Amino acid sequence: MFSRCGASLLRSCFTSIATAASSSSRATAALQANVQTRKYATEATTQYTPTAINAALARTSELFKSYKPVTPGRRHLKRPLNSHLWKGRPIRLLTMALRKKGGRNNHGHITVRSRGGGHRRRLRIVDFMRSEPGPHDVVRIEYDPNRSAHIALLKNRNPNVDGSKVWSYILACDGLRAGHVVQSFRRGIPDGLVPGYVDSENIRGKSVDVTGEDGSTQTTSTASLALGVLRAMTIKPGNVLPLRLIPTGTIIHSIALNPQGRAILVRSAGTFGQVVAHEDNGRYTQVRLQSGEVRRVLQDCVATIGKVSNPLWKNRSLGKAGRARWLGRRPHVRGAAMNRCDHPHGGGRGKSKGNKHPRSIWGWLTKGKRTRKPGPKGPKNSNKMVVRERPRGKEKRSN
Repeated sequence: MFSRCGASLLRSCFTSIATAASSSSRATAALQANVQTRKYATEATTQYTPTAINAALARTSELFKSYKPVTPGRRHLKRPLNSHLWKGRPIRLLTMALRKKGGRNNHGHITVRSRGGGHRRRLRIVDFMRSEPGPHDVVRIEYDPNRSAHIALLKNRNPNVDGSKVWSYILACDGLRAGHVVQSFRRGIPDGLVPGYVDSENIRGKSVDVTGEDGSTQTTSTASLALGVLRAMTIKPGNVLPLRLIPTGTIIHSIALNPQGRAILVRSAGTFGQVVAHEDNGRYTQVRLQSGEVRRVLQDCVATIGKVSNPLWKNRSLGKAGRARWLGRRPHVRGAAMNRCDHPHGGGRGKSKGNKHPRSIWGWLTKGKRTRKPGPKGPKNSNKMVVRERPRGKEKRSN
């Protein structure tokens, strides 16, 4: 009886030792696999897509997320749904510290009122030049607390590129998702990308005869076919091209005003411009901006195809004043509530501004008075590139 119990005890001891050894080996192998598969940037996982029945029964709408009114601050809180956003932290090497000034200049004088405080955050270094050619893979779409639009993390496919240029942030266009491929043609179309097409500043995106290597000249139809193939390969959301290669009517954003400069126009959430016409002289392109202004831009300047992401940002609701303070917005006091020494509308008995025209705290006229006259109606050479001013007054209200 005792021997049998001892044998079973010995057998159980050997079994537990073997089990522990196998589990430790599996843990070691899993740790090694985790170390080997660790990446510099993690791709965003695909989100669960609810069925039509689940979406109909859900309390949250398709476009915005609302909350139960458990507190007064959550009663009116409304946020756009962005399930594709990366929920982790950004790449540390592509960020820098944000030094706040509270709306003050280098002399300490307040030049922008109602600024100060806010949550701590770091600036994302966004590439507005897009000078690196070749395909770039979109790793993930991230939230940027410093701007209304979203940003996309790109990885360069070129293995010989400098280490600092492997990863970069760009302004995400509407519809851009993880796994897409974007390219930059800022330096022009590389030779051999489309057979029968030769990029030149004299072409300016038009159908012309193309001379081959053997000296033979192609017909206009062949050149038009090559141009159509080129546009099918390059006119994609997120790609950067010179304006001379963008066809009329294309929606664009991140427009540069200098051929060697960075993108400075149309960068806010949901905004877009449109190519109106290419001038016959082959130097300027007319672009309609978000405000409705039509402006001439050099054809060698670049722009990005598509509309800026997060178009529902303007329809959000903060829900409470504290959330505005988190964004760095301090309370704004009306001029009529101030003293006479603090504002032109201040002082007096009762709620009155003394029969004065609406003015700023510095005495500038604020309603109806134009402080700058751009375009042909303004001073000489004030802004020669404006073809048509943005609509104002009755013209704007009729649209």
